[in-house]
Amino acid sequence: MGVDPVILSKILPLILGWVTTVFCFGVCLELRTVPAAGFMAATLLNQQIWLNEDLVSATPRAFVYPLFLAFLYFLLRRKPIVCGLAIAFLGLFYPQYVLVATGILFLRLWTGTDRDRRLCGIGLGVSAIVILYYASGSGEFGPVISAAEAKTFSEFGGAGNSAFFDNNPWRFFVASPRSGLFPEHPFRPPLLGMGLALPLLLRFPRRFPAIAQISPQITILGEWLLSAIGLFAIAHLLLFRLHLPNRYTIHSFRMIIALAAGISLWVLFDAVWRWGKNCPRRRLVAIAVTGSLGLAIVSGTWFLGKFPKTGYVKGREPALYEFFARQPKDIVIASIAAEADNIPTFSRRSIWVGWEYAIPYHLGYYLPLQERAIALIRAVYSPDRDRMRELIAEEGIDYILLDRDSFTLDYVFDNRWLRQWYHSHGKDIRSLYQQGIQPAITDSLGACSVLETERSLVLSTDCLLQF
Repeated sequence: MGVDPVILSKILPLILGWVTTVFCFGVCLELRTVPAAGFMAATLLNQQIWLNEDLVSATPRAFVYPLFLAFLYFLLRRKPIVCGLAIAFLGLFYPQYVLVATGILFLRLWTGTDRDRRLCGIGLGVSAIVILYYASGSGEFGPVISAAEAKTFSEFGGAGNSAFFDNNPWRFFVASPRSGLFPEHPFRPPLLGMGLALPLLLRFPRRFPAIAQISPQITILGEWLLSAIGLFAIAHLLLFRLHLPNRYTIHSFRMIIALAAGISLWVLFDAVWRWGKNCPRRRLVAIAVTGSLGLAIVSGTWFLGKFPKTGYVKGREPALYEFFARQPKDIVIASIAAEADNIPTFSRRSIWVGWEYAIPYHLGYYLPLQERAIALIRAVYSPDRDRMRELIAEEGIDYILLDRDSFTLDYVFDNRWLRQWYHSHGKDIRSLYQQGIQPAITDSLGACSVLETERSLVLSTDCLLQF
């Protein structure tokens, strides 16, 4: 469409955030709360999603929030067609959450009216179509790695690209960013903790009269939570058939806790106002308390560091990106340097292998990348010049990108690839250094370099083949 992807990635989160806000507010109103509760819930949700990198990433997970809240809104409004469309779009962007929606619809089959059951039946039909469609097309890079296989891969260890397993049960099942039940910062901003008070407040309708205005549909929050936790447990049992367990709960928790906190705060605001309504002294206390809470809501991010948190990666090598951008579009760049991950974005040229792209869950996708990385490491650090020549000739590599300190002993420990495979490859390289054996490629760095920056060297493979 002629839109620069980097520019679009900065505009899209603003649109998705606005849509998220609208549907969060709408869900609150459908639960028969006042607009103030919707405002507080939407504000708290915005604060936490802009303190994390999901929405701002403009990647598929950024669409979870607007699309899932749209599904909930139309489910509560009993609009089967648009509810089904929301499920379909959710499946196009983030299929895991179609399963969460399916869990909610299944639970509501037993608790709703006949009209609700018809709507849930339609929703479940759409969900089944989406899941079957996704399942039929997901085998292109299969098979999915099993838990037993993953335990033999260093990639899933502490220094790996997809660190997952942990001997500490608390971290593994509760706090881990991939296997744990909760997001990394579940109550940021702190007022989100008020969401935990909602089940308790609902037990005392006489003390908190505003509870009488809440719709019985509030049970959807419990059904949502049960669906997410159930899928979290199933994903653990079926590792990694349903991808990462954490993906079913972190987004759900953020939305549920924001909605619950907004409603809890509204209930408390109402109770305080009623308490101080007929007494001037109490009225002053009520104004002070509600004013302080209101200020805390709108300023909840002031003391939590940078807001919004973008997580943008800043390119540090503009000369490098410009050099590759001037080359033909079909060139191939091979590198184990961290800077290689930025080349596709900033230069729009292909890299042969990259750490950020080496995601090990589908073996048909990952194993060829693993073979490439290992072959490149061996060629770069081999004392045999022919190994690099053979790799270049076989794979059609045009340029080799190296860090300036690639051939220092410390680099063996610092480089992400070598640290991940230290026991299988890094240790051998270290042993060669200790014996005083240098990689053959070091003799051609000066003669074959076509670009030198403060941090990097670019070598022409045409030169390396002739050197």
